[in-house]
Amino acid sequence: MDTTMINVAVFGANGRMGRQVCDAVERSDGMQVVARIDVDDDPKAAVEAGATVAVDFTNPDVVLGNLEFCVKNGIHAVVGTSGFTPDRTARVRSWLAEHPSTGVLIAPNFSLGAVLMMKFAAQAAPLFESVEIIELHHPDKADAPSGTAQRTAELIADARAKANSKPFPDATAHDADHHRGGTVQGVPVHSVRLRGLIAHQEVLLGAQGETLTLRHDSLDRISFMPGVVLGVRRVAQHPGLTVGLEHYLDQQS
Repeated sequence: MDTTMINVAVFGANGRMGRQVCDAVERSDGMQVVARIDVDDDPKAAVEAGATVAVDFTNPDVVLGNLEFCVKNGIHAVVGTSGFTPDRTARVRSWLAEHPSTGVLIAPNFSLGAVLMMKFAAQAAPLFESVEIIELHHPDKADAPSGTAQRTAELIADARAKANSKPFPDATAHDADHHRGGTVQGVPVHSVRLRGLIAHQEVLLGAQGETLTLRHDSLDRISFMPGVVLGVRRVAQHPGLTVGLEHYLDQQS
């Protein structure tokens, strides 16, 4: 086996995203897929094949088990599966504390455009009185809000807290059925599930006399692949847990 290659195991290899990941890795210089792992497959195949990096696009029910296995076996992990709550993230950190040389990247979105959209939203949020997020996905998506919306709201909330921004104005007093949607750290988030969509998000910002809309559309799952490949290349250089692909963007080569 070529020791100069990055040997990659793909968890969820038979899924729509998994197949794209396998193709993207095989097309990229300096890396190769050595294990394709799906439902009912033994994750030990990753170790037996000599994988040094694993990519996980599975589902929230199994991703933690896959991550625990990878960390405890010294395999770096690039994770696109959503559903990471603070409790789940804390569990990953606890595993990594016992294996400090292993790196894990959890990215709510691997699209470079989506990462920039989140960054721009955080920059703009303290300058506007109101901010709301609308995320739109296909109806087969298991979680709501999306990981991208969750992360965007967290970045917005953090930016506004640092700027000592006032709370959002909202006179709604009666909403027993949650027509106003949910909130993430106080940021309103609305989830749409509609056949024909893939992955889309709008951040609406408003002030007296003006509004600003930041929108990103993923029209094909291939849009996530450059970010996945970047993660595979860089994750070993970032021991511990990294949340968000934006931390890798200044290292593209």
